[in-house]
Amino acid sequence: MGRVEKCDICPHSCVFTEKHPVGRCRVRGLGNPGYGMCVGLSVDPIEKKPIFNFHPGARVLSTGPNGCNLTCLNCQNWHISQQRSTAVQYLSPEDLAAMAMDRSDGLAFTYTEPTVWYEYVMDTAPLVREKNGIVIMVSNGYVNSEPLKDLVSVTDAWNIDLKGWSDEFYRKICGGDLITVKNSIEQVARSSCHLELTWLLIPGHNDDPKQVSEAGRWIKETTGENTTLHVSRYFPMYKMDIPATPVPLLNKTADIFRKYLRNVYTGNV
Repeated sequence: MGRVEKCDICPHSCVFTEKHPVGRCRVRGLGNPGYGMCVGLSVDPIEKKPIFNFHPGARVLSTGPNGCNLTCLNCQNWHISQQRSTAVQYLSPEDLAAMAMDRSDGLAFTYTEPTVWYEYVMDTAPLVREKNGIVIMVSNGYVNSEPLKDLVSVTDAWNIDLKGWSDEFYRKICGGDLITVKNSIEQVARSSCHLELTWLLIPGHNDDPKQVSEAGRWIKETTGENTTLHVSRYFPMYKMDIPATPVPLLNKTADIFRKYLRNVYTGNV
């Protein structure tokens, strides 16, 4: 029958076989082929993640895996999240941690979806923290609760995308589900990690004032009115070609969120 392995990192629950050796994310599979295969190595201000209210002014080395467990039609990093990149290099946990601390104040797992890099994050993050560095996760939140429990134990701050407020949006636009993301946000909020959220505003898809208001109320009740929320402007990308978010709509949506939250910022303007 050959080797068969089941992945328990996210709700897709992919099964790896010799005929289908990798999962939907193209990172996880038989032999963990994506382990340590890094794309997009660069040093960024922490505010670019975006993380505004945790170690402001810090700089972090940013990297991520070559793949993602969602298939967002508007992905801005689709060339590394949705297809195989030629700009990939293997770095051991020791080498990545040393590089991060030589060049910056810590490490950000970002660009694609770092939770599918579970073993690599679990091996690398403690090495950065041993050197008094900070570790950040920029995530879509599409991860099961048990691996998330482990990941928050070795990291310091998270920015989670809350992409919309309907399961239909998540299924059609992202290839996931809303309840998993809500559970992840709630779980990180209960942990010792700093939490910020990002809402990428796509006209006609997640800009309904009633849904925005419901989302704002839920965030306030679940993670607190001091939760930092970034309302970011969408631009045409990957498989979505509708026009960019009008700035007046961006500001209007941010004002709805401000009825519930104290720290709301607009981005990509």
